[in-house]
Amino acid sequence: MSEENKQPMEETPETQAGPEQEIPQAEEGAEKSEKAPKGKKKKEKGYTFTREQVEQMELAAKQLESVKDQFVRLTAEYDNYRKRTTKEKDGIYQDAKADTVKEFLAVYDNLERAVATVGDEESPHKKGLEMIFHQYQEILKKLGVTEIEAKGQPFDPEKMEAVMHIDDESFGENEVAQVFQAGFELNGKVIRHAIVQVAN
Repeated sequence: MSEENKQPMEETPETQAGPEQEIPQAEEGAEKSEKAPKGKKKKEKGYTFTREQVEQMELAAKQLESVKDQFVRLTAEYDNYRKRTTKEKDGIYQDAKADTVKEFLAVYDNLERAVATVGDEESPHKKGLEMIFHQYQEILKKLGVTEIEAKGQPFDPEKMEAVMHIDDESFGENEVAQVFQAGFELNGKVIRHAIVQVAN
């Protein structure tokens, strides 16, 4: 081939770019397509219901309200039951306690009479009995048992039982002149009435 036939090659954009350069035309187009246009928001789809579906939802709401009402009533009934049974148990315990203590009051009476009659103040037997009697009183006190204060007090038929009546100007009207047997209360409840003599 002669030199005359050789013609210079025209340079095209592909040849000008060179082997190391890349033309990002296709990628730019892809990036543009991926980006959503600004200012446009996604529309939320509305829901439509049939008459049958609406009726079913209303029925379900009524059933839920009914169940909630039953639950509230059941909770209240259970709370009342728990309080009632607790009160009943406490009442049974207090009654059993009162019956037990009442049986031991005869021992109290005997100790009280023994302390009042045995020997003089310096007698070791009397001192021993006094110690036992005071110890017994402390035990009753710890159990919630208290002696009814009667002598010198106005007669109270709720707590006392009158077996004698005297006329004595040194006492007031319906005043307790003498106590024959002490009365006792357990936590405010009378477990044994005091047997007394009432004046005027």
